[in-house]
Amino acid sequence: MDFALLSRVQHFPVRHHSPRTTAVLQRWLERVKPQVVLVEGPCDATGMVDVLCDAQTRPPVAILGYRTDGTPASSLWPFAAYSPEYQALRWARANGARVEFIDIPVGVSLAVDRDAPGLGLEAEATEGATPAPDDTVPLTDAFARSQGYRSFEEFWEAAFEAPDWSPEQFRPVLLAWADVINAGPRQGYHRQRDAFMARKVLEVVASGVAPEKVAVVAGAAHIAAFVANDVEPALEAKLPAGVPCAVTVIPFSFPRLAEQLGYGAGNRAPHFYQKAHEAHCDFRRATLEVLLDFASHLRMRGFSASLSDVLEAYRLAVMLSDLREKSAPGLDELREATVATLCRGDATHVDSFLWKSVIGHQVGQVASRIGQNSLQAEFWREVGDRRLPRTDSPETFALRLNNEVEVGSSVFLHRLRVAGIPYATLSGTGTGTRRQAATEAGGYAALTRVRESWQAQWTPSTDVALVEKIVLGDSLEGVTTRVLQERLNLARTTAEAADVLLESVITGCPQTVASALRSCDAHAATDADLPSLASAARALSGLMAYGTSRAHSEVGDEAVASLGEKTFGRALLRVREASVCDAEAVPRVLEALRTLHEVALSQPRADKAGWYVEARGLMESHAVHPATSGLATGLLYLARELPESDVALEVGRRLSLAVEPADAAAYLEGFLQVNALVLVKSRDVVKALDDFLCGVEPERFVQTLPVLRRALGTLGATERRYLMENVMGARQLKDKGRAVKSVLEEKDKETLKDMSAELGKALDDLDDLL
Repeated sequence: MDFALLSRVQHFPVRHHSPRTTAVLQRWLERVKPQVVLVEGPCDATGMVDVLCDAQTRPPVAILGYRTDGTPASSLWPFAAYSPEYQALRWARANGARVEFIDIPVGVSLAVDRDAPGLGLEAEATEGATPAPDDTVPLTDAFARSQGYRSFEEFWEAAFEAPDWSPEQFRPVLLAWADVINAGPRQGYHRQRDAFMARKVLEVVASGVAPEKVAVVAGAAHIAAFVANDVEPALEAKLPAGVPCAVTVIPFSFPRLAEQLGYGAGNRAPHFYQKAHEAHCDFRRATLEVLLDFASHLRMRGFSASLSDVLEAYRLAVMLSDLREKSAPGLDELREATVATLCRGDATHVDSFLWKSVIGHQVGQVASRIGQNSLQAEFWREVGDRRLPRTDSPETFALRLNNEVEVGSSVFLHRLRVAGIPYATLSGTGTGTRRQAATEAGGYAALTRVRESWQAQWTPSTDVALVEKIVLGDSLEGVTTRVLQERLNLARTTAEAADVLLESVITGCPQTVASALRSCDAHAATDADLPSLASAARALSGLMAYGTSRAHSEVGDEAVASLGEKTFGRALLRVREASVCDAEAVPRVLEALRTLHEVALSQPRADKAGWYVEARGLMESHAVHPATSGLATGLLYLARELPESDVALEVGRRLSLAVEPADAAAYLEGFLQVNALVLVKSRDVVKALDDFLCGVEPERFVQTLPVLRRALGTLGATERRYLMENVMGARQLKDKGRAVKSVLEEKDKETLKDMSAELGKALDDLDDLL
């Protein structure tokens, strides 16, 4: 091929999502009137041009390329209404010109190592510029600052968007800009794409079309290479082999275009630029329209914002642009004028809600002729029928799980969560607590809820995931079942299998319910890990207690109850063995013991008597870790299986001077984990604690102090008050205690100094510990 012919082809350099570029391009196409229009974009997406240009299609939309070999991977090529590539497609269709995409195929782009810096398709949006090191200013920003602008976006608006360029002026200026940003060597991947696109252009010329009748619309970096004949054909062979893939068109949104700003393919205010595009690049009119929107948003929130305020803001924006020698106001002038006039100098409202209207929330629409896969169709059907959010902005709503409709919505949302389809996140339980952010989305916690609070937001990633997940099943239930079955196959403990069981119930997947029950039974027979067995016992107990609100499967509730009984019994057999452990394993064991206690007391079919036997065994044993003995003592006391006198006797025995201080402190730590308030209210228990603390030798006390601090550090103000009162009572300091209270209330330091040494020692000991 004669690559010298490239310079004879009609070229137009563009920047993605630029209203001015689009306006100039349209005039240029009307003048050139090409027979063939070649546009930068994946060549195997040419079949999507009819869909993109369909009257039903409403940008923003995006070409989606995704792998079909079971490996989740995809790439997006988004278009706004003011994207020059999109308008080139529409012009070609409207004028009977042949139109094709000429960039590398989707399969090749997906085969590129995305972890390699600058090698992904996204890097091309920077027009091929060599990226700056992490600790330096990007070349584009550095150039903008050298021209007196605060950012590259401000420079672009002032130098390229606002001025009324003619095609003859704009084309060489944009090529000159490409030369500036390509001052360094271009990365090999982009030069490989140059070679591929150049070949595609020359193939059209070779088919008999005159070079002057071929229009190439591509990024400025590529066009600069074509015009300068700086293309190395041999580089095309270095592109990787393509992977199996497919191409479709999905809706996109303005917030996603704004997010793309980081790699140059987007802009910071898509809705503002849409208004400029609709006003034929009259940025003054776009500024006025946005200011009117701002005033409306302010009035809706109860602020005063009159038409005269809007006009004053508009005049200020125009004045600022004139002072800065700009052709029209840009986003910086718009913001500064808004803060100064509409917001009375306070930028809070601009940042909190006004600027979102500049970005916009618009979601595109794709013509029905493209069709949707079964997952997309099911998703949008469910969203519509259940009246769930469909915009690209977060919306919060609550579900009351006391009727089939809202339980069905919960099942739908949990299926999306488990399948990894980004749409909704659980934001709370609806109980009004402030721990909503830490709420467990699934598992046992989901069974106990009667209300769920969700935050949902559609994004293009939602549709991307729905397209990618089709390889796992043709329905959301099928995909979720496949995901859970894979997790079940990887499960190595009873707890992991029980987690899958709970998720299967929550997501309404009866097939994996049955499989998970069998897996739980099989694992429990050989599982020697007490925490795992205890977790599984709690999960099964939860299904027994709360299962009526969600369907199980054909296996029935009795199968769950039977397995729950067996699992609880198997856990009891591991209690003493697991309690003989080192300090590192203690927290997990203590949590497991508490779990078993809760199940024993809450689940009628659990072996409560067997648990009490094991708990007494732990309490009396010196072979197990002392913390487990302390926990067992406290649990038995709270269950009223141990009278207060026996508790005091046991605590006194464990905290006697004959016991190692470290063991005694560990016992105390476990003991106080149960319910510190109930325990410190016991005079006998507190006396045993006081005797222990007073009897420990100073050197050993220092060694024991870290454990004591950990044990007593959880006591709140109420627990400390009871502890103090009982310490004074045990030391027969009642009268002095009243004096202390009087002294503290009057804040009389001189009276405090006159207190007895014995009371002062008690206070010092308590302060040291707490």
